Amino acid sequence: MTEALPIRSPVIMRSRLMLEVASHLVAQPDWGDKQVEIHLRPQGNPDWRLCFFASDAPNAVDAVMSGAADVAICNPGGILAMACRGVAPFDRPMPLRAIMVLPQFDQFAFAVSGATGITSLADLRDKKYPLRLSLRGQPDHSVHLVTNLVLSTYGFSLDDITTWGGQVRYDEGTPGSGRIQMAERGEIDAIFDEALNTFGRKALELGWRFLPVDKPNLKELEAMGLRRVAITPREYPGVNEDVWTVDFSGWPVFTREDAPDAMVSAFCAGLDARKDRIPWYGTGPMNLSVMVSDTREAPMAIPLHPAAERYWRAHGYLK
Repeated sequence: MTEALPIRSPVIMRSRLMLEVASHLVAQPDWGDKQVEIHLRPQGNPDWRLCFFASDAPNAVDAVMSGAADVAICNPGGILAMACRGVAPFDRPMPLRAIMVLPQFDQFAFAVSGATGITSLADLRDKKYPLRLSLRGQPDHSVHLVTNLVLSTYGFSLDDITTWGGQVRYDEGTPGSGRIQMAERGEIDAIFDEALNTFGRKALELGWRFLPVDKPNLKELEAMGLRRVAITPREYPGVNEDVWTVDFSGWPVFTREDAPDAMVSAFCAGLDARKDRIPWYGTGPMNLSVMVSDTREAPMAIPLHPAAERYWRAHGYLK
């Protein structure tokens, strides 16, 4: 893809300078400000015309629907399926469409210490066990929405756990970046979270177990838009049989259904042109065929925007 203007154009040089510096900074381990929002406009125009938001949480839906962002990202894709169906917390069907899905296979885990004696979510409810539960510290993270939805299908809530004498705490980081060490020290006896690959094996070594989501509850959750997935003995040898739970895979890049075709096509072309420079969970250049075809790592929870579908099909990524 060629530059639209000569590289010595002052506006290009200034914009590239800022984008390159930001790209470097967000990759540094000691740089805390890693989430990016990019605004674009004609030079000197009083209004910003486009916004690309490197988001991750359900509030990205509000940003796109309100026009605060034109393209955003949300994990998992099931959140967008819920939005398209108008399932709470979304108060009406949202006309959203995908551009592609950044791949990452993941499972949500209801992990509890074996010392609790709890073997299922229904067991937790019936015994009113005073669980010491660690949840993600990021308040707008999708894990909170998913946790509350799953528990609601069993007829109880996080507030009930505290009423039973338990503790619901909100700890920073993924389960594998400090929180599983809390389990090792005996400070907590449950973690409800995604990013299972960061803590699952260690949890099993500690004698923890993963609580299954029962089939009737999975059907109810699937009707809302969430998908099911298994935690298998092949991936986690300490598991005796498949443990069915909620899929947390994929990072859909999405926009509004009425987003201009030209903007969506340009976004696809830009991604195509720079795919070998964008970091992702795989190796080598981004495999865009995986990212637009409803795969295990990149589930297509909502339909592609028509312009995106045309682009990926025309360039051989979508059959």
